[in-house]
Amino acid sequence: MATNRTFTMIKPDAVESGYIGGILEMINAAGFKIVAMKYTKLSLETAGKFYEVHKERPFYPELIAFMSRGPIVAAILEKENAVEEFRKLIGATNPAEAAEGTIRIKFGKNKGENAVHGSDSDENAAIEGAFHFAGTEVF
Repeated sequence: MATNRTFTMIKPDAVESGYIGGILEMINAAGFKIVAMKYTKLSLETAGKFYEVHKERPFYPELIAFMSRGPIVAAILEKENAVEEFRKLIGATNPAEAAEGTIRIKFGKNKGENAVHGSDSDENAAIEGAFHFAGTEVF
């Protein structure tokens, strides 16, 4: 059953490019409520733990180096059917394949630097949100 929360990160490429405001504007305009948010920087170790599911994949070292190179904005979002709705809003992993009106077509550079992370399941949304936020930080 679908839940009403998902997790996102505005990735270092989008933060470096000054896209935080534009991305948050699109999130709000799509009807998501931000119930937790922080501006932070992942260490190489923390990025490695977060993306541990990809540890055996060839892109893992590049991924964690990228995600720890600069600040991110982590957030938990709320909306009915949040995971599916947010995946629609962000668009395809490769911005070149993303639909018009999506975050990644507007702010993504390429498949690796695609502006935002979005949870791919309700289970992962809960795990990822808890990874970044204590219960007292979620409203």
